[in-house]
Amino acid sequence: MQLNKFFSIKQFLFILILFFLDFFSKKIIFNNIRLNEFITIMPFLDFAHIHNYGISFGLFSGTISPLLITVLGLLITSIVIYFMIKTTSVVEKWGLTLIISGAISNIFDRALNDYVLDFIYIHFGDFYWPAFNFADIYISIGIVLILVQFFLRGKKIK
Repeated sequence: MQLNKFFSIKQFLFILILFFLDFFSKKIIFNNIRLNEFITIMPFLDFAHIHNYGISFGLFSGTISPLLITVLGLLITSIVIYFMIKTTSVVEKWGLTLIISGAISNIFDRALNDYVLDFIYIHFGDFYWPAFNFADIYISIGIVLILVQFFLRGKKIK
């Protein structure tokens, strides 16, 4: 069933569910873990309360205004929505839907707070990955789905 000619009800509900999962997870962290505090969950996983004022991995933190980052995020998300509308591939459509879910979640967070709250912190030995959140996971999974689809389609053409 279609919500309109661009989104199915399933996609719309999926985006809403993922948005609220990200929003409430950030609220739980904000209300229960002090800023810059780390709580060990497993030997390789901490929950932390980190404010990301930059873009991915904190890049350009303090050098670009939150408003500009928000506007650029909205512009890029609009382009992703356009691609989602135009694609005929179900896998690409759902990959792009995941990317849109993550983007909307982080844009909302930044518009509300001037930063994005990151809280999942993974480390192995001396290797530390920058903190991230559920919205970042959605975006990453969406990109992987699209890449897998791209490479599988490329193999069929040969």
